[in-house]
Amino acid sequence: MIDFLIDIDTKILFFVNSLHSPFWDSFMWLFSGRFIWAPMYASLLFVLFKCYNWRQGIIYLLAISLTILFADQLCASILRPIFERLRPANVENPISDLVHIVNGYRGGRYGFPSCHAANSFALAAILSLIFNKRRMTVFIFIWAFLNSYSRAYLGVHYPGDLIVGAFVGSFVGAVTYCAAIGFMARFLPRFRRRVSPRSFRIDLSPTRSITYNPVDITIAIGVITVLVISCISFNAIFSLPHAVA
Repeated sequence: MIDFLIDIDTKILFFVNSLHSPFWDSFMWLFSGRFIWAPMYASLLFVLFKCYNWRQGIIYLLAISLTILFADQLCASILRPIFERLRPANVENPISDLVHIVNGYRGGRYGFPSCHAANSFALAAILSLIFNKRRMTVFIFIWAFLNSYSRAYLGVHYPGDLIVGAFVGSFVGAVTYCAAIGFMARFLPRFRRRVSPRSFRIDLSPTRSITYNPVDITIAIGVITVLVISCISFNAIFSLPHAVA
């Protein structure tokens, strides 16, 4: 049974990894990066304190930080040394010569489960619970899925690594959120468990106004980041030597 699952996992990896092109190589490489999402992460900090008072905001910020720390260390320091599954692109893996890699990147030695997927889904899980907005939940989980998918495309993780990492991250995110809620219910006066962030209105003129919800700021910055990644990736195509020739 295990051999059958490994075989299916490898076949799916080869399929995803074979869909490469100059555009997608650049797109997935950038999407998988950490620093390019810094503006979106910064907006989350702003939105968090816009939606909640400073006490709840600090506790939620601490919970988010602990969520990512726990998910990352659970995968990297506990589970990976137990399973010791080589990454597909690792030179010690017999299939490494068949894997398309981008910019020479092969990752570390072991990849099960994926810390990238665990961190992304841990963040998605706790943010969806904190902000309690459907569009935020849809956006952040699509972001987590694409962030994880990019790792299989780049050949540094099997799909199975990503699936298990996603489950681990989602579980850690939910548990940490429940712990934060329990702490606030016990120690914060007049705490309400489920509060949907309220909308704000900007008056443009005596007769015109715009209503927005703070979570829309993060969604907008995330979408803009994807557009920037797409533009850079298109530029990468036109910058190829054969394109000039």
